[in-house]
Amino acid sequence: MQQLPSGGPHILGVDVIWVATMLSAVATFAVMLAIYAATTVKDPMARRVKALNERREQLKAGIVASTNKRKKLTNKNQAADRVRSILSQFKMLQDDQVKKTQQRLMQAGIRTKDLAFFIIFARFVLPVVLGAIAVIALYGFGMYPEWSWFRRYATVAGIIGGAYKAPDIWLKNKVTKRSHAIRKGLPDALDLLVICAEAGLTVDAAFGRVSKELGKAYPELGDEFGLTAIELGFLNERRQAFENLAQRVDLEAVRGVVTTMIQTEKYGTPLASALRVLSAEFRHQRMMRAEEKAARLPAIMTVPLILFILPTLFVVILGPASCSINDSFLHGN
Repeated sequence: MQQLPSGGPHILGVDVIWVATMLSAVATFAVMLAIYAATTVKDPMARRVKALNERREQLKAGIVASTNKRKKLTNKNQAADRVRSILSQFKMLQDDQVKKTQQRLMQAGIRTKDLAFFIIFARFVLPVVLGAIAVIALYGFGMYPEWSWFRRYATVAGIIGGAYKAPDIWLKNKVTKRSHAIRKGLPDALDLLVICAEAGLTVDAAFGRVSKELGKAYPELGDEFGLTAIELGFLNERRQAFENLAQRVDLEAVRGVVTTMIQTEKYGTPLASALRVLSAEFRHQRMMRAEEKAARLPAIMTVPLILFILPTLFVVILGPASCSINDSFLHGN
């Protein structure tokens, strides 16, 4: 009696049934993840309103609250205090480093300044923890004994270096994504500011109106303009509110807008005409970036064309000819 083969069909030494099972599992997980993401969509407006209200309460506390209440409102988190004390004991805490990290957090849209201490703490803890795990796994338990000494050393060094840079990379990615989102909506926001200025609204009312109108289309830009409108209404110096906007957004275009707003406040120049010129310039820059991406597209598509499209064309075009030539040689022999 002939015994059935235990395994399925193989292609290049790979079990086809096993590969199909893994792909089906990945597809099922992706579908479940998509269903979960679609059914648990949160309204970003609620989080924006909460953040703006917190900033408004902070400004009110700094102006009208008593000293004891102000200390209560500005009380730090206990976990942040413990982390800060640990960093201070090991001489790892510098004022410039903390201020720079807090500014990067603001540029990433994270208003919690206490998180800066956790990021600084993670820079020193993650390399030690992950490096110790890698050393114990590779040298203590002897995992991957076929690896050479150089490969083991390179793996440990790469894990330590990657763990040290991981918090900065995470923060930099968040800042970059937020800056790109703000850059997209800046020309439209300037057009709305021009309309509000020509309609006779004040600067703080114009920023508040633009924040409401662009809140759903560009939530990041609406958030920043909303904070600027609140600070314009509470701070003693309006210049400080504009400078805070330039610090919260890592964009040269926003710094240009802030400079224009400060000059119009100082010299009394027409705001609508200056903003109209800036809006036209930003739209031109956006069109130039789109044209640059379109010009780079043929060079980018060259590698996928060579790797995936041309081999398929060769198989389709030369495959029948190769089969006929092979058949003719077989029949000739």
